[in-house]
Amino acid sequence: MSAYEWLIGTRYLRSAHRRGFVSFVALMSVCGLMLGVATLVVVLSVMNGFERELRTRILAVTSHATLMGMAGPLEDWRALQQQVQKQPGVQAAVPYIESQAMLAHGQQLAGASVRGVLPQEEARATGLAQRVTQGSLAALTPGSFGIILGSALARELDVTVGGTVVVIAPQGTATPTGVVPRMRRFNVVGIFESGMYEFDRGLALINLADGARLFRTGEGITGLRLAFADPLRAPALVQRVARALGGPGFYVTDWTQDHANFFRSIEITKSMLFMILLMLVAVAAFNIVATLVMIVKEKQTDIAILRTLGAAPRNVLLTFALQGALIGLAGTLAGALLGKLLADHLESLVRGLERLVGTQFLDARVYYMSDLPAYVEGADVLKVCAVALLLCVLATIYPAWRAARTAPAEALRHE
Repeated sequence: MSAYEWLIGTRYLRSAHRRGFVSFVALMSVCGLMLGVATLVVVLSVMNGFERELRTRILAVTSHATLMGMAGPLEDWRALQQQVQKQPGVQAAVPYIESQAMLAHGQQLAGASVRGVLPQEEARATGLAQRVTQGSLAALTPGSFGIILGSALARELDVTVGGTVVVIAPQGTATPTGVVPRMRRFNVVGIFESGMYEFDRGLALINLADGARLFRTGEGITGLRLAFADPLRAPALVQRVARALGGPGFYVTDWTQDHANFFRSIEITKSMLFMILLMLVAVAAFNIVATLVMIVKEKQTDIAILRTLGAAPRNVLLTFALQGALIGLAGTLAGALLGKLLADHLESLVRGLERLVGTQFLDARVYYMSDLPAYVEGADVLKVCAVALLLCVLATIYPAWRAARTAPAEALRHE
């Protein structure tokens, strides 16, 4: 590319002819492309932030993996626990008993998972011990029949610390009058709030011994909940632990399997939003076609003079292709910077908008969280910028080709 091609191409973009109409149209093309790129960057950042926040909260309140018996409860679980804790990468292995049950308080009734735990060991496997906002996990002593409820579950049951709830186990007791559901009154000794509606609404904690009596598991437990040094390697590590134990076989799950639908839906939504919002970028990019066609039409005489002075069609094509590339580059870079700025301050902007309109955009019962996190990934920004620039380059081909085909004699006939 020669210096005069750069000089002429940038001069045409700054054209003041016809009161700067061409420059105004070029500016609008840059603004349209900027808004399209910024929108795409912000949306992808929100999806990334949602995924990261969801993963962080899940790992903070749930075990990385579980190890259960294929044939039912694990009987000799203490020896098994010691073997598991000796495996490389395992930080903790804690026993638990878990079953679905109904909880009743007055006229209120709600279903939830009731989990029996050992309070002194539970803190090693999950972060729920640090999320008990009222009471403490240590209040779950054997035989006291205390229970700690999730905050949303406590609100639904309309119960507070110091109250009582009746836990109705799914297993029944045979009596002369028929099968009667097994029920036990528990004292509410604490409330936890994890920030995940799924857990705050659907989980209650009791002591392991009380769970064994309620669900009639005897000396057995449902399984062992494992914590690893690297949670992201949980799928491979839990399988390696199960193979190392040998025995009759174990049923293993990990946090990626238990919440696979969440992350799969996020990935699908992210891909669909990228394709849909890319249409906005495409529309903005192809506005460059109209801009360059107008410039070519207006500069017919100038193109003819350049041709008579010795400019080849290739030089004319590069001149107008440069204009489209500069418009695309300016719009893409401005959009990336604007998108990064909006994503970094998105939570404060959303909260301000919620206060302005007097409504809440994110309901934790639907989205599992009440805030809108955003995380800008460099790979996503580069992908958006690359696609936007490619569309801009494609948009310059026809106008530049049309300018290169200008016949000098035809253009200067009426001059």
